[in-house]
Amino acid sequence: MLSERRLEVLRAIVQDYVGTEEPVGSKALTERHRLGVSPATVRNDMAVLEEEGYIAQPHTSAGRIPTDKGYRLFVDKLAGVKPLSSPERRAIQNFLDGAVDLDDVVGRTVRLLAQLTRQVAVVQYPSLTRSTVRHVELLSLAPARLMLVLITDTGRVEQRLVDCPSPFGEASLADLRARLNSRVVGRRFTDVPPLVQDLPESFEAEDRGTVSTVLATLLETLVEEAEERLMIGGTANLTRFGHDFPLTIRPVLEALEEQVVLLKLLGEANESGMAVRIGHENAYEGLNSTSVVSVGYGSGGETVAKLGVVGPTRMDYPGTMGAVRAVARYVGQILAES
Repeated sequence: MLSERRLEVLRAIVQDYVGTEEPVGSKALTERHRLGVSPATVRNDMAVLEEEGYIAQPHTSAGRIPTDKGYRLFVDKLAGVKPLSSPERRAIQNFLDGAVDLDDVVGRTVRLLAQLTRQVAVVQYPSLTRSTVRHVELLSLAPARLMLVLITDTGRVEQRLVDCPSPFGEASLADLRARLNSRVVGRRFTDVPPLVQDLPESFEAEDRGTVSTVLATLLETLVEEAEERLMIGGTANLTRFGHDFPLTIRPVLEALEEQVVLLKLLGEANESGMAVRIGHENAYEGLNSTSVVSVGYGSGGETVAKLGVVGPTRMDYPGTMGAVRAVARYVGQILAES
């Protein structure tokens, strides 16, 4: 275990390196921070930190930089979540409140996160499997063709065309719409199938085939696997950190193009808590020079998806964690009110 003084020295090194982009020396530390000890003591503490693997000497200069291990200790023990200022909170709320639908919410969230953190922002669309039904609409397009519209509690809208085995009248359509909504509105997707299985039997014989077809389409929509969608923004921010990547940012860009990789990274966030993956803690090799800060968002205390940012390990962790958490909270409020 490191002493409190050496933890303070590590905190100072991380803060200075993040702020200046230059390796940090003992003389600079004693000048910038009130550590209460001599430069010689600080040099001794830095030697211990280096021996323990928390800092490293990038070249023959006197300065040191944090390692992945050093950043991890900083995040776990030393970095509080930096609260946003009142103007920042108002700006977030005003920007997100202007969204007109779910796509707009996700798009605005990506742009906002990228702007606030100056990193790459990644936002997952709300998962269908965790959603509840808000409304099912049935529209007649032709005597034997319908459109089914499924609206979720998170504002997601799914549309499907239904080709009926026989013409279906407006009265029967209105009847089906009413009965269907009375059974499924407010229900979790996983609860719906047994609630509607006997519905065809309550209709006239000539309408049962169409009712069964509509229900089959609805159930296919509810269990659709291809639901994991992401939006990414701020990739150009990486060019500001070219010197933070050992060789090139190309492996990072290639990793960001792999949706499966990003979904796995976001998935590591706890249901309610925040996850910070630093450097080599990221299993995907192309992201070994980056850190990922992610958190879940949702309404009513239930997480429906994840969002986060990807940037270099030389990151303002308290500020980034504060921004990610605040944006997730506001997005959850919007979903709850929508």
